[in-house]
Amino acid sequence: MKKSKTSHISIYIKFLLDFSITLLIWIYYTLGFIIFFSFFYMIAVGFSENREIAFQRLNHRFCRSFFFLIRILTPLHKWDIHGEVAAIRSSVIVCNHISYLDPLLLISLFERQKTIVKGSFFKLPIFSQVLKSSGYIPSTSGRNFSKLIIQHIETMGDYLARGGNLFIFPEGTRTRDGRIGQLNKGAFKIARICKAPIKVLRIRNTNILLQPGHFLLNTCVQNTMTVELIKSIEPDYQNRNFSVSGLMDQVSKLLESGNMDTEFHR
Repeated sequence: MKKSKTSHISIYIKFLLDFSITLLIWIYYTLGFIIFFSFFYMIAVGFSENREIAFQRLNHRFCRSFFFLIRILTPLHKWDIHGEVAAIRSSVIVCNHISYLDPLLLISLFERQKTIVKGSFFKLPIFSQVLKSSGYIPSTSGRNFSKLIIQHIETMGDYLARGGNLFIFPEGTRTRDGRIGQLNKGAFKIARICKAPIKVLRIRNTNILLQPGHFLLNTCVQNTMTVELIKSIEPDYQNRNFSVSGLMDQVSKLLESGNMDTEFHR
């Protein structure tokens, strides 16, 4: 009986910790953005020579501050970002996707970054302007996005050549069971058009900190989250035997090979 009572107290304490820390972090994500960063975005709108680059750098710095706060408030969760990851430039980056934290994490790692974002986010007031000014690409051509998508793809080669990165989760959505889903062709078609190298990344264990289907962060468990470069691929796009499908199969096998030993929490 005493043991059961102690167990219930522990669960209650864990809930309070999870709730309090989650609340603090998401308050910073919303109000902190407005209080500490909105002024700099307004300056970028009015005075920046290149608004897109300025917005990407601001997004990067905001996300870095966001994860700095997470590190402070969740000390049981450790981070292992392999050194070669942050050094990636001028590449199309493809990565597995296991948590809502993953896109923010990659933005925090790359100062110049573009990505593909759900079209629904481009409908939101203010936020949609941040996305457009950052050069992010809507995932759907609806709502008059076709022209915007074409514009971004036409200028992507120059953007990558100047050191920017395009990161994409080719599964299109988070996995809930750890398996790699069917990959979409978009990332690989863009890479072919731009004749860009492909960097294959693997994220581990962000799904333990923020579990699929949960709102509260799981703060009271020991965990190490990693981001690693699995392989750099420089396809011979001029080879008559090159195929987007073959490239997709290669990347899918690389991502799947690392999932066998990845702990996955529902």
